[in-house]
Amino acid sequence: MAINLFKFSSPATFYPVAGKLIPVFYGLAAILTVIGLYLSFFVAPTDATQGEVYRIIFIHVPAAWMSMFIYLVMAGWAGLGLILNTRLSSMMAQALAPTGAMFTFVALVTGAFWGKLAWGTWWDWDARMTSELILLFLYIGYMSLTAAIDDVRRADKAGAILALVGAVNVPIIYFSVKWWNTLHQGASVSLIRAPSMAKTMLLGMLVMALAAWMYSIAVALSRARLIMLEREKNSAWVQDVLEKKS
Repeated sequence: MAINLFKFSSPATFYPVAGKLIPVFYGLAAILTVIGLYLSFFVAPTDATQGEVYRIIFIHVPAAWMSMFIYLVMAGWAGLGLILNTRLSSMMAQALAPTGAMFTFVALVTGAFWGKLAWGTWWDWDARMTSELILLFLYIGYMSLTAAIDDVRRADKAGAILALVGAVNVPIIYFSVKWWNTLHQGASVSLIRAPSMAKTMLLGMLVMALAAWMYSIAVALSRARLIMLEREKNSAWVQDVLEKKS
């Protein structure tokens, strides 16, 4: 039996599917957050060097991971919309941007608190901090640019170009500790070597990261549905949805 890969590329088809998935991902996010916070603050041992201060990593590191991951996904959707001229792709890109900006902001703020406690300074213009700040500006720039252009198609194309160009910044953030001398230590988690932290610490951090991932999907789908209703407001399927709600 042939599978239509573009079946859910239409906003009219994707809208009800997203509505069914949203509560699932919100539920998973809530459950994983509770488990992750318990592991992070009650099970994970005190760090021998930093004491209790290190526990900020259970918020900071997942937020930093998500800030980079969401940008790449956003740029991927935007690029797909640019190449294939699909409406849903651009809508998903715009739906992801605010969540990515939020996680970037959280990473910067928690990093500043951690830096003050660990290094004695709120901010240092090292490579990782600066490139993460640039990432926040890229998110804000993408949202501002797409909102400033009245023509939706032109806004999508302009935003996609900015998102794709800005994607170069993500590997700079990740590899900055290897390429330059920074205050940040090397990665504690790697795919090619054993982690340099206790298993309970790693587990707590990974569960919190997974919770952030589930939350991001739920929020992005919720926002995408609103964007669909706004952009497709003159379509028959939107009128049907509004009539059912009323």
